[in-house]
Amino acid sequence: MSDAAVLPSGGGVMARRGGLLLAALVAVVAVMLLAGARYGLLLAVGLGFGIVLEGLRFGFAGPWRRMILFREPAGVLAQLLSIALVTIVAIPLIAARPGEITGAQAPISFAMIGGAFVFGACMQIVLGCGSGTLVNAGSGNPVSLLALPFFAIGSFAGAYHLIWWTNLGALPILSFQGLSGTVMTLVLLALAAALFFFLGKKGSRALPRRYVIAAVLLAVLALANLAIAGQPWGVVYGLGLWAAKGVSALGGDLSGSAFFSAPGSMDRLQSSILTDYTSLTDIGIIAGAFLVAAWRRGALSSPLPSYPARAWVATVVAGLLLGYSSRLAFGCNVGAFFSGIATGSFHGWAWFIAAFGGAFVGIKIRPLVGLEAK
Repeated sequence: MSDAAVLPSGGGVMARRGGLLLAALVAVVAVMLLAGARYGLLLAVGLGFGIVLEGLRFGFAGPWRRMILFREPAGVLAQLLSIALVTIVAIPLIAARPGEITGAQAPISFAMIGGAFVFGACMQIVLGCGSGTLVNAGSGNPVSLLALPFFAIGSFAGAYHLIWWTNLGALPILSFQGLSGTVMTLVLLALAAALFFFLGKKGSRALPRRYVIAAVLLAVLALANLAIAGQPWGVVYGLGLWAAKGVSALGGDLSGSAFFSAPGSMDRLQSSILTDYTSLTDIGIIAGAFLVAAWRRGALSSPLPSYPARAWVATVVAGLLLGYSSRLAFGCNVGAFFSGIATGSFHGWAWFIAAFGGAFVGIKIRPLVGLEAK
């Protein structure tokens, strides 16, 4: 639908778009005044993520699906390119400023691998990973709007049980560090890209211009997130925190969870959501996607898909499992795959392999539950 079909005049279109930009600027300034400059900047980074992901139609679940079904590797190659660009700066930066800047480090365990596999399957069922669910919800997608609150609940439940799962056994944290770690990570990324390129269908291997632009912009934003917050871009923790705050507000006792009773988690539960780095970028992603969708269409109203009841039930279940499994896997496509690999964590590679395997299963399940478009 064109803008002309939504609004009667070009002046009206410009006024609406100007209002959207002004609202975003006001929100960033308000957070700066209420919480501090660092937090306002992180909201701006989150807005950037949402604008890039929605504006350039760049994601994670869709490209994986196209690679598996149609052997079209361009989207996956663009993801690997963006990770490589971050790697070049991030691993040396972490080595130069230890303690001040941290990577997305996590141990490998059966629970982590199983969680990644389940996440890979469920993100194909709802066609949205962590960032994808936020973007799709912000742009008005009904499936993601339903999945998102259950994603948050699942993330809370997974965090509540996380220590129990990790106590079942895990390898020590393994990571690539310094110059040698940077080189090794880039070599592995090049090998992965070569594999996808080789498996891809001829004629579909070239990266569209928008993918290259998106990969570069995401890398810049991810590095900005790392420099401002002192930690990599993540998604899942913020969603679980929102649900935990809701439970606490309703009088729930979280002292029985080793995760939420830890000093750091208790501080975040008792502090404003405007001072939690991941929450701010999550909010920014939703708002950025909303801005792009409203800029394009003038409204977010879209007809409700004619899915059967079992499809909506599957969406709820998949949303819960997305949240729960991503906590066991120490992140989603952003926190584990993108940021994990880019900051040298070996678990990011294990996550990638397990989640990609799960994606094959999710693609098979999606039509069975009635979520394929008619």
